[in-house]
Amino acid sequence: MSKVFRELLKTIGSGPHTGKNLDRSQAAEAMRLMLTQAATPAQIGAFLIAHRIKRPTGEELAGMLDAYAELGPRLGPIALDRPLVSFGIPYDGRSRTAPLGIATGLILAAAGFPLLFHGGDRMATKYGITLTELWQALGLDWTRASWEQVERCLAEQGLTYCYLPKHFPETLPLAAYRDEIGKRPPLATLELLWSPYQGPQHRVMGFVHPPTEQMMRDALALHQIESFTTVKGLEGSPDLPHDRTVITGLGQPGRFDRLCLNPWDLGYSQSNLPLGTAAEWAENLSSLFQGSHGQDHPWRTSVIWNAGFYLWRLSSTGSDRPTDFTDRTPLKNYLAQAATILDQGLAWQKLLDLRSHLAIAPE
Repeated sequence: MSKVFRELLKTIGSGPHTGKNLDRSQAAEAMRLMLTQAATPAQIGAFLIAHRIKRPTGEELAGMLDAYAELGPRLGPIALDRPLVSFGIPYDGRSRTAPLGIATGLILAAAGFPLLFHGGDRMATKYGITLTELWQALGLDWTRASWEQVERCLAEQGLTYCYLPKHFPETLPLAAYRDEIGKRPPLATLELLWSPYQGPQHRVMGFVHPPTEQMMRDALALHQIESFTTVKGLEGSPDLPHDRTVITGLGQPGRFDRLCLNPWDLGYSQSNLPLGTAAEWAENLSSLFQGSHGQDHPWRTSVIWNAGFYLWRLSSTGSDRPTDFTDRTPLKNYLAQAATILDQGLAWQKLLDLRSHLAIAPE
């Protein structure tokens, strides 16, 4: 039993009248003791559920990120033409709608934006289809990649994936607690915020509840991360919905803007794509990238809607830089650019290049 951890648990678990929030250093120590298994299973389970009931603060999440930075893998910095884009996508996967993060990432990578994804295997509470499975269905098995291969893939191909069970195994024992307590602990928010990359980057995160977005903004501010995008997306992901107003938060140095997009105003209103199996998902994406069915492909509108938004958001040069977020003309231009990348087969070629790179890279 850890006596230090017991005191931290008492701090957050004493109820609404005498309980207190942890400061940043205390939260970092709590996370460190959990990752190293210095705290006992009873202590860890009690902490996670008590922290969920209390609700984490941005400062506590910032401290937990400190522990992740100390004990987790470190990627780069690598000489890149643009800041890296780190996608925070829920680790418990998708259970209702087709995930579009990988499709978006391949189009962004084809346009020259360096991308980082991270995730693991199926876990509570949803046990949905994971990024790992989706990559495997596309012919990329990141579970076998060494950390050197992960770094090399980013440097040479502009896109990579951190598979936590292999590259950050300290997090693996904590996944079991998510099933045992039956609710998402604050770790589920932490995984959206975390990135192993050490250089300049833009964080992309989804959220469900507005208080969660504020906590994430507070944590990022304490880590002096000013460039980020939040999206009230599909199933807590950064995927843009088609059937409701898209609520986004756009952070950049010295400024935060709230942007709401109505898909019906831009011609992108439709039903969200259903999930299906990983194999069906890969077949749909591959046929879209290869030009099957042309402009009548059922996935075309959804992929362009997402990729075009992020191309617009991440643009950093020229007159189309998104500073006036009330002007929709630049967004329409980037939606057209996403369509062009699709039609020219550039996203498909990026996928083929990634397959070739992982296939020939040494173990």
